[in-house]
Amino acid sequence: MLEGLEDKWSAAWEAEQLYAFHRPQARHQVFSIDTPPPTVSGSLHVGHVFSYTHTDVVARYQRMLGKQVFYPMGWDDNGLPTERRVQNHFGVRCDPSIPYDPDFEPPARPNPKKQVPISRRNFVELCHRLTQVDERAFAELWHKVGLSVDWDQLYTTIGAETQRISQLAFLRNHERGEAYMSEAPTMWDVTFQTAVAQAELEARDYPGAYHRLAFHRPDGSDVFIETTRPELLVSCCALIAHPDDERYRELFGTTVTTPVFGVEVPVLAHPAAEMDKGAGIAMCCTFGDLTDVQWWRELELPTRTVIGRDGRLSRERPEWLPDASFYEAELAGRTVFSARAAMVDKLRTTGEMDGEPKATQRMANFYEKGDKPLEIVSTRQWYIANGGRDEELKAALLARGEQIDFVPEHMRHRYTNWVEGLNGDWLISRQRFFGIPLPVWYRLDANGDPDYGEPIMAAAETLPVDPSSDCPPGYEPAQRGAPGGFMAEPDVMDTWATSSLTPEIVCGWERDRQLFDLTFPMDLAPQAHDIIRTWLFSRVVRANFEFGAVPWRRATVSGFVVDPDRKKMSKSKGNAIVPTDIIDKYGADAVRWRAAMARPGMDSPFDERQMKVGRRLAMKVLNASRFVLGMGAPTGREAICEAVDLAELAALREIVGRAGAALAAFDYTSALEATETFFWSFCDDYLELVKERAYGARGERAAASANASLQLALSVLLRLLAPFMPFVTEEVWSWWRPGSVHTSAWPTVDELPSDGDTSLVADTAAALVLVRGAKSDAKVSMKTPVEAIAVTAPAASIANLRLVADDLSAVGHIECPIDFVEGGESVTADIVLGEPPVKRPRG
Repeated sequence: MLEGLEDKWSAAWEAEQLYAFHRPQARHQVFSIDTPPPTVSGSLHVGHVFSYTHTDVVARYQRMLGKQVFYPMGWDDNGLPTERRVQNHFGVRCDPSIPYDPDFEPPARPNPKKQVPISRRNFVELCHRLTQVDERAFAELWHKVGLSVDWDQLYTTIGAETQRISQLAFLRNHERGEAYMSEAPTMWDVTFQTAVAQAELEARDYPGAYHRLAFHRPDGSDVFIETTRPELLVSCCALIAHPDDERYRELFGTTVTTPVFGVEVPVLAHPAAEMDKGAGIAMCCTFGDLTDVQWWRELELPTRTVIGRDGRLSRERPEWLPDASFYEAELAGRTVFSARAAMVDKLRTTGEMDGEPKATQRMANFYEKGDKPLEIVSTRQWYIANGGRDEELKAALLARGEQIDFVPEHMRHRYTNWVEGLNGDWLISRQRFFGIPLPVWYRLDANGDPDYGEPIMAAAETLPVDPSSDCPPGYEPAQRGAPGGFMAEPDVMDTWATSSLTPEIVCGWERDRQLFDLTFPMDLAPQAHDIIRTWLFSRVVRANFEFGAVPWRRATVSGFVVDPDRKKMSKSKGNAIVPTDIIDKYGADAVRWRAAMARPGMDSPFDERQMKVGRRLAMKVLNASRFVLGMGAPTGREAICEAVDLAELAALREIVGRAGAALAAFDYTSALEATETFFWSFCDDYLELVKERAYGARGERAAASANASLQLALSVLLRLLAPFMPFVTEEVWSWWRPGSVHTSAWPTVDELPSDGDTSLVADTAAALVLVRGAKSDAKVSMKTPVEAIAVTAPAASIANLRLVADDLSAVGHIECPIDFVEGGESVTADIVLGEPPVKRPRG
């Protein structure tokens, strides 16, 4: 019965443009959502389905409240993951020095290990070709899941309009002094050959060894330090100890010479030195880690960088070495690892290493997508201020965080902790190929050297531009690369520099003023908790600079879907669940039900067996609805007169209030739990209780009351369940009512009578449990007659049960008058069963 519903209704909704955004007159009539654009170079797993379902539940609820829901979808298709996928898929690599070939076609049999070099433009074209294939697959899945997005609002993070907005925002940042270029120490991934921002760092355990090295005082005595990176000894520019460390106080202000190289370096004090780590005194090298950068900057130390972008020690002679013979013979051009081995051998020879290296595990910084520790090299990069070096800006961004409602509230701390811990500005340039170009050129002097001090910025009206093919104002193509001419900025923007502008991109900033005024600041920013420090924070930074405001009013944070061992699902770990397989097996409504049972911000272990519960619920909605709608003609609310009918609807009235309040607070799980609990009671108890009466067993008036109550309850329940189970509820609605359940009004308490006594529902359910329990214990059919029954209960419960005695007798096959006895604190019963009905053979 559930098979085919996804395809049927997805096609119908698309044809009817049911979820299209229609511009209303006023902002308060709009609910706008900053939907996360999934990375199409990856693959979607069930965790993605869960988190996007959470947003869709909210969108559907808001639409039923009468809002025009602005619910766009985007594809995040630029950046490093796409480049790697294209390289492996087509067997190519980008070489910007190669000219464009308009007739190029990738190898028929790609060999990822022998990649064909192609021009940047050819490479970008292949990126577009592959992402379009991925995007179609993603769109098919989202239709199958039932996301009610407006597909007319689709955008990509590499599209022309996105490029224009990204470049325009960068130019505005630069005009105000928020974006700047600097030659500075940079976290660098030698594998991907690109700079890495602080938000992209991942600390991991990494095997290493402590080496105890002797630095020499002028009097011939030694000062020992412990280091895991002896290969950086050549770049040492100081020894640093804590100012309160008595062991080294007399050394502060003096100098020592380095082992092997004999370079004189000062001994200085700094509070970032750790007295209880190693020897308590450390060498500062340019650069071994971020602490070295801090010391170098704050103590104004010389720059002695030897590690290059390729991860190898420089082949040039370090000018600060009094004797560079060992360096030139044994270290120059070597990788970090081989240089370390050569350095240790040399230290053994000179006797300047105390003992042998001692193995240890240390924390090292990695690029989140990389597999080798990052190096710190000095490079020219573009930055945007983010409070890492400006306490006033940091305070402003912390204040912006206080203006955002976080769901759940404790996720606010992740934002606050991230901002407070920033120690540098946001590095936005990347040494990649498939990304949005920085709209910048540089003048070349008479020798052909670039003047980085006065970059040439693109004019806003010319955007988008690609400096590698477009010319700056006032120049001709022939002047590219020529002395006195110009050169293009070769770098592209970090993918977060684009994603940080999704509210501006989708809301029509600097493109559609009416749309922007209707949708910005947006109402909702849904996302996972691992990108609070990247996507959420970066959007706050850009909106703060451009508008002096937050980009949205509320951020809802989903947890991860984890495997039964509570490990995060990922393709690389082999524990990811393919969502199409689950949907094909159980149906989208079942998967959405399970998704909504994962509370906001909480990680949720995945167990496929749970999908059976959701499928059972979806089937019950179909079967119970068919049963209700087959009982009798539509009847108005005024026909409801029976006490138990009024009581059932009064109980449903409470559920409407609870579910609405929960969804208004973005607590979709509590809304679903309340609705589902009532629905099962409605089916198992109430529907069975009034079935005989609805068929006319007690006359037309009693039947009309039952039918009117059933139909009203069904109408309300379908609408309560619609945001969670859109396909099955739409199917039932189409049997009965015109239009779509998803554009019908969210139920209100005013639709339901308030003069029923909900205690009657509880007492009736208790009595039914006793009758059914007696038959279950006796292992007989539920149709087995009851020959005698005495119900003992408090007076108020007895009064309730007398009102439903006829319905109880019908559903319980009670063939005798019910003996009611006042007493006790709860409902109990003594029951005598008759002979079970004889099963007659069919035919």
